[in-house]
Amino acid sequence: MTYEKFSADNAAMLLIDHQVGTMGWVKSIPFEEMKRNALMLAKLARIYKLPVVLTSSMEEYAQGPLLGELAEILPEAFAARIKRIGIVNAMGDANFAAAVRATGRRKVIIAGVTNDVCTVFPALALVREGFDVQVVVDAGGSPSTIGEDMALRRMERGGVTLTGTNQLIAELVGNWTTPEGSQVVQVVMQALQA
Repeated sequence: MTYEKFSADNAAMLLIDHQVGTMGWVKSIPFEEMKRNALMLAKLARIYKLPVVLTSSMEEYAQGPLLGELAEILPEAFAARIKRIGIVNAMGDANFAAAVRATGRRKVIIAGVTNDVCTVFPALALVREGFDVQVVVDAGGSPSTIGEDMALRRMERGGVTLTGTNQLIAELVGNWTTPEGSQVVQVVMQALQA
């Protein structure tokens, strides 16, 4: 099987439920590392003008609002975010599914706040629909390490490619000397020095 690289021309990014309450439930990765990685992905999407779909679940409840930084980084995607009401699998929400399909992209990058709930189900649903899916594992986590492990195994067995933030960034950049690549270097350096 030939692997076609994910690029700014063929990929869309889905950021699922990076909400201040839900993020506090994650224990398999430090909060600040998860947040830093999610925000780096948002900045990467902005620099490369990737189609981005943001979604949240029950913002008015314990899950809380999406990270405020996402509104600053991706104002249009933030304003157009899909607010789900209790639907666990984001692809089970008609508005979210329509927004994903409307990107016109068949390669999808997913980062969800909890890999064991928010990420696993839409990732597997998209693979079943014929999408090529990469999940950025370290831009999310799970309440327990065993829950994280089970989610990652289930996704990988289901045909999802697992990746890390830095690996995905390097794949999309391809060449650090391009104007976009130079901008991404600055984002990465700022994030790592913070």
